[in-house]
Amino acid sequence: MSEPESAPAQDDNQIIADRRAKLGRLRERGPAFPNDFTRTHHAGDLQAKYGALDRDEIAAAGVEVKLAGRMMLKRVMGKASFATVADGSGRIQFYVTPEDIGAEAYEAFKHWDIGDIVATDGLLFKTQKGELSIRCRGLRLLVKSLRPLPDKFHGLEDRELRYRQRYVDLIMNEETRHTFMVRSRAIAAMRAFMVEQGFLEVETPMLQVIPGGAAAKPFVTHHNALDIDMFLRIAPELFHKRLVVGGFERVFEINRNFRNEGLSPRHNPEFTMMEFYAAYHEVRWMMDFTEELLRETAIRATGSAMLAYQGGQIDLGKPFARLTIVDAIRQHATRYSGAQLADRDYLHRELRGLGSTHAEEAGLGALQLALFEEVAESKLTQPTYIVDYPVEVSPLARASDARPEVTERFELFIAGREMANGFSELNDPEDQAARFAQQVKARQAGDEEAMYYDADFVRALEYGMPPTAGCGVGVDRFIMLLTDAPSIRDVILFPHMRPEERA
Repeated sequence: MSEPESAPAQDDNQIIADRRAKLGRLRERGPAFPNDFTRTHHAGDLQAKYGALDRDEIAAAGVEVKLAGRMMLKRVMGKASFATVADGSGRIQFYVTPEDIGAEAYEAFKHWDIGDIVATDGLLFKTQKGELSIRCRGLRLLVKSLRPLPDKFHGLEDRELRYRQRYVDLIMNEETRHTFMVRSRAIAAMRAFMVEQGFLEVETPMLQVIPGGAAAKPFVTHHNALDIDMFLRIAPELFHKRLVVGGFERVFEINRNFRNEGLSPRHNPEFTMMEFYAAYHEVRWMMDFTEELLRETAIRATGSAMLAYQGGQIDLGKPFARLTIVDAIRQHATRYSGAQLADRDYLHRELRGLGSTHAEEAGLGALQLALFEEVAESKLTQPTYIVDYPVEVSPLARASDARPEVTERFELFIAGREMANGFSELNDPEDQAARFAQQVKARQAGDEEAMYYDADFVRALEYGMPPTAGCGVGVDRFIMLLTDAPSIRDVILFPHMRPEERA
């Protein structure tokens, strides 16, 4: 057996040195990394098409194959050897004998290493134990692997190492590959759904002179030719609404946003969102539409609207609940009375006791929102819309005609975290200018996440924007639900981390 379980652990540096020596000998014989092999089959396709057939049926079919992949296991047993080879679609077994490939090639094969990329042409068959295999007639080494893979029985278990060396994680862990396949299917499903609903996919700038569309601290960069500082976008919202002004009445973008914030299981400084805007609609329509979008995406990507998540069940099939901020507090933190929640001084004292950081000049609605975030948000497990956000924390949302102190805005929470944010868009240019002016004052007072004044956006509104509803969905957080992932890093192929320490 090659690389037996009982062999003493070998220093990685020595293993790499030994493999480099093997590569050196390969170079002496000719091209060490040949590029002239063309495969005709994939392991997963072969398993799907022939895996259920019996030995006689496969033999009668006479299936000739050319296949390449990474050698994950190898058993050398005298006159016959076996190797398990993985390609992008799955795994299959190679059956290798000196009679079939020649004594010289067989001797070379015995010295190949786990992790090498190999290729064969041969005949498909089933072993007596019923395992679909390829009887190798030719066998070639295409790529010499210089670094050893992690132990095949323990895989790559160090979570930080899995994030840092995602390429090894993908080689070793089927669960990781499945996560990112689901991610790809989900994003494709979102895109298909939006196109089916008559939305136009657009692309808007990632480099912006004025960062807008959200309350967040941006990343700053510098454009040398223009000699100006620019910002990586925190949201595409203001550009999308410019497009609605221009006559594109339904637009969407699956986009990367960048926010200069801390790292957590819910936050990565570079993340994916889908934002979309529909003219001649309002917030209630947008809540119904967003619910349908997420439900349909889950079904298309996973086959079900019922999701297993961190030991519980999330049901996207039922109508999503709708609560005001105060209702959510009263439901999930029953110790608070209606009178207390209407008392600004009481809320200040309570929030200070909870260790909340909030502005002393915050209004009643903002204080209620801060308390909600402290005592109720994490308890919203099943899909729940929180509605009627105060104007002072919603600078881009339309105020309610019936209650001018609140906006026609919602945030969707699932599994205790924000999943989407949407509202009836503010299309009154004078109101928007006044809201921007308030944001500028907040920045001058030290709020680094407050918005800038965007005069061009106000000018666009002055041409007239039809009544519009908009929404942004956190794609990464939604993928966490679909794949039962506890951290946002589990669903981002290359999450940001501190640089490796190098000698």
